[in-house]
Amino acid sequence: MATSKIQQLELPFPSHRTERLSQASTLLGGAVVSYVVKRSRRSRSITFTIDEQGLRVGAPWRAGRIAIEKLLHENGDWVLEKLSDWQARRPPRRTWREGETLMMLGEPLELECKGDVPGIRMADGRLIVGSMGTPSPDDIKVRIVGWLQQEALRCFQDRAGHYAPALGIGRPDVRLSNGKTRWGSCHIGGRIRLNWRLIQMPMRLVDYVIVHELAHLVEMNHSPRFWKIVAGVLPDYVDRKTDLRIKGFRYLFV
Repeated sequence: MATSKIQQLELPFPSHRTERLSQASTLLGGAVVSYVVKRSRRSRSITFTIDEQGLRVGAPWRAGRIAIEKLLHENGDWVLEKLSDWQARRPPRRTWREGETLMMLGEPLELECKGDVPGIRMADGRLIVGSMGTPSPDDIKVRIVGWLQQEALRCFQDRAGHYAPALGIGRPDVRLSNGKTRWGSCHIGGRIRLNWRLIQMPMRLVDYVIVHELAHLVEMNHSPRFWKIVAGVLPDYVDRKTDLRIKGFRYLFV
């Protein structure tokens, strides 16, 4: 029997709220650091999370700003170091104009627009985008991202089909994801989702993520048995995993 999701409009009674978001800033090491505070009735301590979204503070419902800032200042060096690390990981800002560098399977490509070339193709270290008239940067972005996604799906399906027999599984249903913090995910039904941005990374890192997700179709955890399955296909998986974590962001130009 089919089921449907029912959305309910909740009245904003303060006593029923379990979470509350607010924004704040403080001075750390001479720099103004902005952060988001998420107060929760379930939280028992103050925690810090630093990622591409910046600094987020988890706190108990009644935690005061003084207590939060005291802990921030006690851990100021660590907070500034992690924020700096994430800032360095941000891809260079794209203008989507000729001469810019893009990445495809770990190789740099120089963007070139040509009116007499159909579609998009790679040639001699260039990504040649056919154009009629003078396309806007937004038009170029849409076309290139679409092309990268098409290439990603084709590549991922091919590589997943290549590795599936070694894991003793049938050809998986490969789909693309658009996440910002997760490279892949899998579902018991034999479906895996892979972040299309991976297509910018070297094939050895793409293969690691694909094998990782395929292995989850055999073992749905990160137990020693799971890693043994991965190692049976990629004996150097530890090096690939480390490179993905430490160096992977260098290839993310889009």
